[in-house]
Amino acid sequence: MTDLLATYRLQLRAEFTFADAQAIVPYLRDLGVSHLYLSPILQAREGSTHGYDVADPRQVSRALGGEAGLRALAAEGMPIIVDIVPNHMAATDENPFWRDPALRAQFFDLDPHGGHRRFFDVDELGGVRVEDPEVFAITHGKILELVRDGVVAGVRVDHIDGLADPAGYLERLRAAGVEIVWVEKILEEGEVLRPWPVDGTTGYEYLVDADALFVDGSAHTAFDHLDDLDVPAFADLAAAAKREAVASTFQPEVARLQRIAPLPDLADALAALPIYRTYLRPGARVAEADESAIRTLPGPVADALLGRVPVPEEFVVRFQQTTPAVMAKGVEDTALYRHVRLLALNEVGGRPDRFGMTVDEFNTAALARQANWPRNLLAATTHDTKRSADTRARIVALTALTSEWQTEVAAARAVIAELRRAPAPDALEERFILQTLVGAWPIDADRLGGYLEKALREAKRNTSWVDPDVLWERNVIDTTLLLVHDPRFLARFLPFLERVDDVAARIIVGQTALRVMSPGVPDVYQGDEMQNRSLVDPDNRRPVGYDARRHALASLRAEVPPDRETAKLFTLTTLLALRARHPDFVALPYHPSDQGPDVCAFARGDDILVLVPVHAPFELPPRPPIDDFTDVLAPLDVVFGSRRPAVYERRRSRMTG
Repeated sequence: MTDLLATYRLQLRAEFTFADAQAIVPYLRDLGVSHLYLSPILQAREGSTHGYDVADPRQVSRALGGEAGLRALAAEGMPIIVDIVPNHMAATDENPFWRDPALRAQFFDLDPHGGHRRFFDVDELGGVRVEDPEVFAITHGKILELVRDGVVAGVRVDHIDGLADPAGYLERLRAAGVEIVWVEKILEEGEVLRPWPVDGTTGYEYLVDADALFVDGSAHTAFDHLDDLDVPAFADLAAAAKREAVASTFQPEVARLQRIAPLPDLADALAALPIYRTYLRPGARVAEADESAIRTLPGPVADALLGRVPVPEEFVVRFQQTTPAVMAKGVEDTALYRHVRLLALNEVGGRPDRFGMTVDEFNTAALARQANWPRNLLAATTHDTKRSADTRARIVALTALTSEWQTEVAAARAVIAELRRAPAPDALEERFILQTLVGAWPIDADRLGGYLEKALREAKRNTSWVDPDVLWERNVIDTTLLLVHDPRFLARFLPFLERVDDVAARIIVGQTALRVMSPGVPDVYQGDEMQNRSLVDPDNRRPVGYDARRHALASLRAEVPPDRETAKLFTLTTLLALRARHPDFVALPYHPSDQGPDVCAFARGDDILVLVPVHAPFELPPRPPIDDFTDVLAPLDVVFGSRRPAVYERRRSRMTG
């Protein structure tokens, strides 16, 4: 089996097919990637832009090039990881399993009272009874055939928490011969991945730690009270948003649970669970983590879940399938758009209440990952992140420029006050807009307007998807577009952004170095090997300029020194090459080294030493006096001087590698 050096995620669509992916495999190989990681490949609804609305799991997508196209891609020799969607399929007549009433009853999780289990709140995506062995066999037949044929090397399991029995599903998948399995799983503070037969998660928990590590914690108070606007605790916002979701969006799910077991305080319990879900299995011992979470719930529901009072087994299963949707809609799709203290922390799986992370805390997490999940994915940008890594880095950089940022906010608000012709945007929306401009600049009117409309509706404060206030939205967008063309704003904002970029550039190369050298397997989202200032989907699915990336990589391989535009690419490809020189890199021991609170330092085995400054002014400690080590990132001196990461490799290791 090819060593897992790094994965490269591609978002396939009719405009970027298997043939297009095949064309860039040589480039990805030169980049240092070992595995190609594809969005869903099975037949989806006509015109699907993402593939998660599977309409026939027995076929490879015709729009992407069909099975012949997939097999031609696999013939290039780069192992393929595919994203699979066991939880749901398209609940439309395009799907033969939905169209036929008998098959619908067998394959879909139907409510006898007329509804069906949905994916979150999407009626057109129906929950699948994948726990049924025949349903599993038919819906997974094509994927397992491709695994047996060597076309597919492994899978990423989407929304594992939606399944009736996640552990049983993963056991069945492993028994069917799937050797590489990652699960999309969000872990809350203090929560650990269950002992499933998988290689780990898709890496959200690493992503949010890596961002927090570079946040200057001393700016905490200033950001709490920026411009006299007190920011409420994120936990309070999240709790309120979850209660709103239960009371509105998920009323059908609540009603179904009440019919199964008419318990008091059920709605409160669905909103109160502190983690995405528990994993109770009939007849099995209750895990300590599950019992601890359930103890926080109202007594009648807790007693039912723990078997202290008799309820149908179906109640326990469905309760556990419902809480992830409540958490996702309440937190990811609402509270993360309402909390405006520092938007870089408002990520999938994030902890916005945590303003920074110490080096010791980062190392503790790394040691645990090395011990338990050494092949866990390490993400920076994904198709689900609210902002790309580079966008977040700019916003994180604001914590190193606190007083300047306070001045810029005040000045920008004064301009907005003159431009607005209505109460919109309000103070919270202003903070959201200004941080968005810092992160994503330059951004055209269509991208900015489309993003703001989505963000405003997700926040559900002054408008929403269900009850849109189009006039409010228009006023917010129009005022923002006037702002970004106002010479008074630009005269201050553009010079300030240059100072932000000076800090952000060091954060970006530092985070890249950490991701490649930390325990786990680095994942690269399409285009993110170079500058990528994207926002949430669909913005992050824009076409990638691969010709420019090929040219940049060719220049670096020809030993043209890196510059500000290619520093991230240089760091990534140089360190992936280092990983390749060390067989079974994922198994190398991780040894933290104390270089003070502003430098994350560690060794990998005996031959590699990593030093990454994490706080401005990003000064490296004195270089280690070891004659037989070489700093492979030394060419970055031309861009950053000594204010950059350093990765030392023993020379004899390089000679024998």
